[in-house]
Amino acid sequence: MKRLFLCLLVLVGMTASKVAADDFNIAAKSAMAVDATSGKILYEKDANTPIEVGSITNLLTVYLVYEAIDRGDLTADTYVDISDYAYNLTSNPNISNVPLEAKRYKVKDLIAASLMSSSNSATIALAEKVAGSEKKFVDLMKAKLQQWGIKNATIVNASGLKNSVLGEEHIYPGSNKDDENKLSAYDIAIVARRLILDYPEVLEITKKATSNFAGMTLTSSNHMLKDMPAFRAGVDGLKTGSSDKGGTSFVGTIQQRGMRLITVLLNVDHADKDENARFTATSRFMSYIYQQFTVQTLVKKGEAYDKSSARIINGQKDEVTAVASKKLTIVRRYNHKK
Repeated sequence: MKRLFLCLLVLVGMTASKVAADDFNIAAKSAMAVDATSGKILYEKDANTPIEVGSITNLLTVYLVYEAIDRGDLTADTYVDISDYAYNLTSNPNISNVPLEAKRYKVKDLIAASLMSSSNSATIALAEKVAGSEKKFVDLMKAKLQQWGIKNATIVNASGLKNSVLGEEHIYPGSNKDDENKLSAYDIAIVARRLILDYPEVLEITKKATSNFAGMTLTSSNHMLKDMPAFRAGVDGLKTGSSDKGGTSFVGTIQQRGMRLITVLLNVDHADKDENARFTATSRFMSYIYQQFTVQTLVKKGEAYDKSSARIINGQKDEVTAVASKKLTIVRRYNHKK
């Protein structure tokens, strides 16, 4: 019997639904927790307010780099020449903390520097390689966000730096020196989910606490990784960020109990007094979500759901049993009543 895809409207509804947060209150201005597989929102707090996110911007930049690789425009081993613009930023360690003295590096190494060490110069170099200039790359960033339905974000550069440190000649047309990239927790959850689902190889980079970069050792800014101060088993990404205006933030992801969870915390409380505040808050956040939600198998591969069937035209039978082409799962609260 020919196997048929099992289409369940209930799953679509689950994906779009929002779940109440009870009395749990995360220590951040904005927050979002999402099941990566389904996109189901598990928690949100002031999630639609755009905030200056700093180098969390790099998640979108790296997505577009992977997309360019996917198109065949370049490869992970393609060499990138570092422009004077990108290189000159390395003279200020507060702007770009990875020296680029060789002025020529592979795409894959610049991706690692961008994600692990928030290297603004490496990020700008990648943008220039993909689009020819950072300004043209910003156009690509804006178009991608529009494609994903993100309409209220502000994007003025590839790295998340303040426009004022880039130099007047490098400011995106129509923006001013005080502008910064602004995204909401909801927006960032979309970007992070698309990056993980479309290019899961990114986790091979973000799961590493250290990495070799042209003879130097890069150390991840994510302290939740193994051998780091705020280690939590299962965490394998994703990106830190900070801004004078938007505070200290973190996008985390963890695989635990059969669920890939994405958490977003923007402008974390007490980060000025505790360098690990965003990681401590994220760990508490993750614990709460896993205490509240579980992954339930709705139907196994090859099995039917609730006597599902499909009509057949000009067949030996009027209808056949519709079976799942793969295992289908949903995320629901513990003790959830049907």
